[in-house]
Amino acid sequence: MQIAGFVPTTMVDYPGKLACTVFVRGCNLRCPYCQNGSLVLPEYYEELLDEEDVLKRIEKRRRILQGVCVSGGEPTLQKDLPAFIKRIRTPDLPVKLDTNGSRPEVLEKLFRDKLVDYVAMDIKASPGEYGKVCGINGLNTDVFKRSVSLIMESGVDYEFRTTLVGGLHDEEQLKELSRWIAGAKAFTLQSYEENERVLCLLDKKPAEFYSFSAEELCHFLDLVRENVPSAQLRYRN
Repeated sequence: MQIAGFVPTTMVDYPGKLACTVFVRGCNLRCPYCQNGSLVLPEYYEELLDEEDVLKRIEKRRRILQGVCVSGGEPTLQKDLPAFIKRIRTPDLPVKLDTNGSRPEVLEKLFRDKLVDYVAMDIKASPGEYGKVCGINGLNTDVFKRSVSLIMESGVDYEFRTTLVGGLHDEEQLKELSRWIAGAKAFTLQSYEENERVLCLLDKKPAEFYSFSAEELCHFLDLVRENVPSAQLRYRN
């Protein structure tokens, strides 16, 4: 596992649980608004953490931890992800996976082998706008559609989430997106917030994005709730 970061204690990454978070580096998307650009662009990679050391730190905290979140970057790119999860997951220490949904074949294997207890998939945009929002022309959206279906049918706890970005998202796109995941068990909208680690800034490109106002976010929430009644807003600290 190419582990780029480790947060020993978090109460926000795994809903309802005191958890730790493992961040892997490397991603196959180039979302310009990404908040973790240093995990995506190779020229900004920092030295990797030792996997065995991270496993030891998790082991030492088993008495207080209620879960482990594996995030990134994109964890499903890591070829030894299943083996890593097997080393930490127990009935008392469930595992949550954060993913962009680009590798449904990996999700299918994880579900089949019962290796994850919670999945959070980022829904970047409506199918027709996926390539634009993800920074990759000609992106095949079929893989993301398959991942959505797999997650909803898996029997595993899950949530979909979308970061709303001024300059990329609008009403019509949110309507189409909500129709795509209609009836989802959990769907969270959150606002884009600019920081020095945003991918487009690291990539020396002008930031053409902005955060929506609270009023605009509430309006978007009302729109998506027509198809996804479970939708909610999450405000970052």
